[in-house]
Amino acid sequence: MSISENIRKQMNDSSWIRKMFEEGIILKEKYGTENVFDLSLGNPNAEPPDKLKSVMNSIINNDEKGLHRYMPNAGFQDTRKSIANNINSETNLNFTEEEIIMTCGAAGAINVFLKSILDQDDEVIIISPYFAEYLFYIKNHNGIPVISRSNKDFLPNLEDLSKKINNKTKAILINSPNNPSGVIYHDEIIKQLGLLLEKFEKKYEKSIYLVSDEPYRKVVYEKKCPYIFNFYKNSVVVTSFSKDLGLAGERIGYIAFNPKISNKSDLIDAAIFSNRTLGFVNAPAISQRIVKELQDSVIDITFYKSKRDFLYKELIRIGYKCILPQGAFYMFPKSPIKNDEKFVQILQSKRVLVVPGVGFGTPSHFRISYCVDDSTLEGSIKGFEEAFNEI
Repeated sequence: MSISENIRKQMNDSSWIRKMFEEGIILKEKYGTENVFDLSLGNPNAEPPDKLKSVMNSIINNDEKGLHRYMPNAGFQDTRKSIANNINSETNLNFTEEEIIMTCGAAGAINVFLKSILDQDDEVIIISPYFAEYLFYIKNHNGIPVISRSNKDFLPNLEDLSKKINNKTKAILINSPNNPSGVIYHDEIIKQLGLLLEKFEKKYEKSIYLVSDEPYRKVVYEKKCPYIFNFYKNSVVVTSFSKDLGLAGERIGYIAFNPKISNKSDLIDAAIFSNRTLGFVNAPAISQRIVKELQDSVIDITFYKSKRDFLYKELIRIGYKCILPQGAFYMFPKSPIKNDEKFVQILQSKRVLVVPGVGFGTPSHFRISYCVDDSTLEGSIKGFEEAFNEI
């Protein structure tokens, strides 16, 4: 065999978003791009804040020597300090630059942390609906993904979660605001989750890490997304600036370790080592210098909110059942038929492309990405209505 059988299997298992993307190419060639409504990819289309250009110009025109040289693998100290100060403004936990490691996006951050904590067959629990790549990130480092169901509101089902935790559990990986549902994990659910993990830490006499993936933290509408740090000691945030600053292609993010976390020095040293040996080495220098100056900036949230409001109103009018997203730029309606894959195919026949919920561990639903041009969103409504009425 020319490639790893493990990779071949994972490629086949991850085919849904890729498949919809490829179907979109075929449909666009056949009907024209303007007649195909691709809502399958979560590619943020809000432009970065205006301040970005002035910051970039300042960096480019800086005559300081060594601007592009290597830096410590954890990242520039002043960038990490800027991020720590920003977190402190919300948590009052006295973060310093020592608790921050710059990474190549949130994906890099997750892989770095999992590489640092997992031994062969350690388990990491993820909660459905989940970002599909989590399965592969865990397997990258010889871990075993364990799926816990959410409740009807797409929040952690603590009863089910308690049945999944055992002596092999190394971490719980959550995502809030959530991709694909847009649901925010509120204070009370995080508090209860923290209390549950404390109970199991005592039972098994070991640390169980709560890892929160938060690239949509600032892409929120009616309410803010709470930090997990004040609710659980052994907590870590992995995140990026892809969505809140519109910098997805720059692959810049970080890991933030709770200052009170157990074995902090060992964990941070391990993560810095993993950052280097996984091949990231360090986050890009220019991107680090940019985000240092943009900690108080964010994209125009109304850009996505107006799209959310339009789409939700239209889907409810047609007859779909859906939870109103509180953040991110995804919607996760219930499929009118139990077989979400079949319904996605019906939508595809109407030239509307979405992703079936089975790809996120939650069948009978489908994900819509509304980070698209208004014309694409508006043009899709006819297809959504025709498919619903056909069923």
